[in-house]
Order: sequence, then structure tokens, then C-alpha cells
Amino acid sequence: MHFGVTMFLTDQTMGPVPFARAVEERGLHSVYLPEHTHIPISRRTPPPTGDAELREEYKRTLDPLVALAAAAAVTERVLLGTGICLVAQREPIVTAKAVATLDALSNGRFVFGIGFGWNEDELENHGVTMAERREVARDRVLTMQRLWSDEVAEHHGPHVDLAPSWSWPKPTQRPGPPVLIGGAPGPKLFAHVAEYADGWIPIGGAGIRAALDDLRRACDAVGRDAATLRIVPFGTIPDPGKVEYYASLGIEEIVLRVPGGGTDAVLPVLDRYAEHG
Repeated sequence: MHFGVTMFLTDQTMGPVPFARAVEERGLHSVYLPEHTHIPISRRTPPPTGDAELREEYKRTLDPLVALAAAAAVTERVLLGTGICLVAQREPIVTAKAVATLDALSNGRFVFGIGFGWNEDELENHGVTMAERREVARDRVLTMQRLWSDEVAEHHGPHVDLAPSWSWPKPTQRPGPPVLIGGAPGPKLFAHVAEYADGWIPIGGAGIRAALDDLRRACDAVGRDAATLRIVPFGTIPDPGKVEYYASLGIEEIVLRVPGGGTDAVLPVLDRYAEHG
């Protein structure tokens, strides 16, 4: 079992360079960084954590692709992922270029974890409604995949219209970096995973066994082998019972949450996690 970590890196926490170095030095497998472009002060959408007030870290997240590029420059082995990138809030042609560049510069170590977004106000500031966010994300990822894989890329969808185009560099990973979709299990999410993704990020890690049959059915519907998908639980606990449970499901990587903080707060947590690796 491989152990990765995720942390809200902000302007008030340990930076991406020392954080990534510390993760790699301890033999941990991966670093995943979340994304919020901004946080509107309206509270139409309640915090996803169940807290009465949204935590400060949501307002201060670093851009994950920029932070991971800094991490790539000082590491050689650790996987570098978004966990998750809000693709419905990103222009796809520019994002495809950034992802391809990051994958090329990191020698194929990038993992593109994506999600659909939970903050209604944040989405609407990007011109996307809650109702359409899944389809916008789908259309943008399909566009990016064409730009990564095709010498002459073209895509004509409901939200993106890309004329035949050249775009380099291409990612080191072919036909492109793995796309993992984060979210709670359900027919809509699994239909997206089966159609255009390489795996699923269950947040919290609960209920995976019960959901596997639904995921297999979604894959069967489009002629895919569900056994080829990567399942990477986020925010789990590295106790022996949990590790054995995930291993029994064929899961090879779990991602542990690191509370945001400075070096003195973060390094002891990484040390504890490294003992399980």
C-alpha cells in the first residue's frame, strides 16, 4: 500500500518546496493539492465540512499547478497531483497547456484529480451554474485530452468549440496524465468516471465496497473494464484495519490529510505517516 498526503497549502503554511521535499525524504508516495480560485463572501452554500463557518484555508489556497511546479523542481520520485482541480472554473486550452507542461517538466509524475465544485457563488463568478457544472467539466476535460494526445487537436462540444489546433509540449504520460474524479458515489459521478476518467477519488473513503458494483455497471455500459480504474481514497486513517480493508478491494494508494500549518506542525505529522509506509 502506498501512502500519499494532501494539505491546504496557503500563504500562511509551510510552502510547497519544503513540503514536497519533506514528503519525498520520508518515502511517502504522493502529494495532492486542492484548489479554490476565490471564495465569495456570500454564504448561500454551506461549508462542505459541516462547520458553521468556512475554514480560513479555503480562502487562501495556492494555485495548485503553480505550487506543484515548484514541488516538481525539487523532487524526483513523488507523484504530484491536484486533489482536486475545479475544471469547470478553468479555461480548458490554457489549463491543458499548463498540465502538459507540468507533466513534461516532472518526467510524467502528474496526476490530474478533478472535481465538479460545491460552492455555487464561486462557480457562478466563472459563468457556470450548479446545474451545468458537471457537463461543463466533462466538455473541458474532453478538450484537454484531445490537446494532450492528438498532433492536430479538435473538439466540438456544447461548452467548448476547438478548431483544429497544434499544442505542445505534449505530456510525458501518453495519451495524457491520469484523470481521477473526486466525489461521492452515485450514477452521475460513475457515468463520468466510466466515460473519460482513469479512476475515482472517494472523499473520506467510506462506502467504497458497497459502491463497486455500481461502478462496474457504469463501466460495463460503455464497454470498459472497471478493474483498470484507480481508486484513491482521500482523507482516510492509516490504521492496520483500514489498510487491510483497502488492500482487500485492490486499492494500492490512500491519501492522508495533513492539517495546514508551519514546519513545526507539519513535519511531526509526516513522520507519523511515514511509519506506516
